[in-house]
Amino acid sequence: MIRTSHSGDYWCMGRLKDGTYSTDQSDVFTLKVSGRPKARLSKDSPVEGRVRLTCSVGTSSSSSSSSSSSSSSGWNYFWYRGETSSEPLNTPDVTVLSIEQISVTRGGRGVYRCRGGRGGRGDPVYYTDFSDPVVANRAVVTLQPDWPEIYSGETITLTCEIEDGGDAEWEYEWGTPRAYTPQNPRGSMIRTSRSGDYWCKGRLKDGTSYTDLSDVVTLRVSDKPLPVLTVSPLWLSPGDSVTLTCSVEPPSAGWRFFWYKAVRKPPDMYRSFGDHWMGYHSLHNSYVAELLPGSTNGTEQDSYIVHGQTHTAGYACRAGRGDPVFYTQYSEPKFVWSGDVHPAASLTVSPDRVQHFYKDSPSLSCEGNSAEWRVSRFYGSGSPSFCSVWGTMTESTCNMNSSWLSGVYWCESETQFSNAANITKHYGDVLLVSPVRPVTEGHSVTLGCKLKTENVLHDVDFYKNGKLIPNPTRGELFISAVTKSDEGFYKCRGRDSTQGLKTLTSAVSWLSVKYSEDTASSSSFPVLLVVGLLCGVLLIILLLLFLYRCRKSTDSSVMRSQSTNQSPATDHVINQVETQDGHYASLLHGDSCLYETIRGSEEPGHGTNNEPEERVYSNVTMGTAADQ
Repeated sequence: MIRTSHSGDYWCMGRLKDGTYSTDQSDVFTLKVSGRPKARLSKDSPVEGRVRLTCSVGTSSSSSSSSSSSSSSGWNYFWYRGETSSEPLNTPDVTVLSIEQISVTRGGRGVYRCRGGRGGRGDPVYYTDFSDPVVANRAVVTLQPDWPEIYSGETITLTCEIEDGGDAEWEYEWGTPRAYTPQNPRGSMIRTSRSGDYWCKGRLKDGTSYTDLSDVVTLRVSDKPLPVLTVSPLWLSPGDSVTLTCSVEPPSAGWRFFWYKAVRKPPDMYRSFGDHWMGYHSLHNSYVAELLPGSTNGTEQDSYIVHGQTHTAGYACRAGRGDPVFYTQYSEPKFVWSGDVHPAASLTVSPDRVQHFYKDSPSLSCEGNSAEWRVSRFYGSGSPSFCSVWGTMTESTCNMNSSWLSGVYWCESETQFSNAANITKHYGDVLLVSPVRPVTEGHSVTLGCKLKTENVLHDVDFYKNGKLIPNPTRGELFISAVTKSDEGFYKCRGRDSTQGLKTLTSAVSWLSVKYSEDTASSSSFPVLLVVGLLCGVLLIILLLLFLYRCRKSTDSSVMRSQSTNQSPATDHVINQVETQDGHYASLLHGDSCLYETIRGSEEPGHGTNNEPEERVYSNVTMGTAADQ
């Protein structure tokens, strides 16, 4: 076997066998024995998802020269997949293009090597050394979390993955937007919140072969979103449930929703280090957000129900997602209003009417358990504004100036919101005089019609919900005992003089009527009477059934005792009667359940099994009879 040490000059000469004559020396032949050659593997750029690999020995990697060299030097080429495998390549994802070229599809991506060999036909094949590995893989960038919209301040993890990377060790290179350098540019992951184009490629560790570039991923980072909160209803009846709905635009997956009560921000909030205000979040320049119960970890649903809300209150929401949680901005505070007055905080309007002429300057006074009040107004949409903008606040009274607008007004202290009043500003010649606060059922109310000139309006008519109200007095509408049916939209119409042909009509205003406690009690008396009668009838039926059952059981016992001399079956019958007695006793004891059932049947509700209450009553009766 020839070795590199055999390199040198060689010559020869001949001599007759008897040794009498020698030839001249041959020309010198210089033998140069090189070390074992190493194959070289090159890769072309991918075309239509295929990568072409070319193997060569000691020549250029171009296809023309390598083909000529291969054919003239007698080299054959052997292909291998993997950095260490010595098994010849055998995969359907590889196509042999020529003696020294193969084409690899995407499904056959991986690390490839080659070597040359020649000889054979009785002689052992001589192999070159293996080529350096060449990567036919493709890099892919993935996002986590893969939100459809990314927001400023939100951190996204980009990961560079190598398709069919196997057990190879990789280093990574990232392409990122200008003026941004990732903290770990050779790592498989980077974290970012910057807009721009991102791509990556992999390289075999301690090697020079790179993967194909990944596709470009474009991040577009938007400003932190502002949720929109809606509340329903806007005006409360006592005990209403309020539904809050929070929406984020554009909508994206992964949000959880957090719900808050809007609380007035104390003037010295940021100077009160260590007190309870420091645990609150700034919601608005005049409010802070206090988490509502059950909202600490957020809700998957974008709605939240506040049960039994009775007083004016403000609410807000925001959304969050990810770990750590990324939060949106707080929504603008939204309010639900109640016209009911309560001792802790109340608003009084002077003059006491809903409608006011544009030149009027009403005053709003706050009363209740607070030494510091402010009057707030909500108009249209957005956030409330305060008396200091459109009036003058003197102690607990706000005197409006000419810039005041129609809207909902209320008083605020650090712990309370007062009743609210819907006050409207009019530029016409006539207005309806109607009370600001709800009228209690059973009380009287007087509606009037007022001219801007303070003159008397003639032939005045009043309308409710667009229909003329018969009214013999014509000048005012007096209702001596208001009922809930009197609630509605009212307006007035009249003439400016007795002979005048000009008719003037006011704008409409809502007259609100609330139940009184006495009215509620008295209205429930007929219901209680009916319920009592039904319960009495039911008890009589159950008693008759019980007596019938006892009699039947007694007769059965007597018959059995006569025929069997009181066999064990007699005890069984007696025990059954006792069981039935206990069952009836249980039903009699549960009168309250029967009462609730009957009351529910008078309303459009259902029982505990989502069935009509009449059916529940029938089930109780039939179930008792069936036990016989």
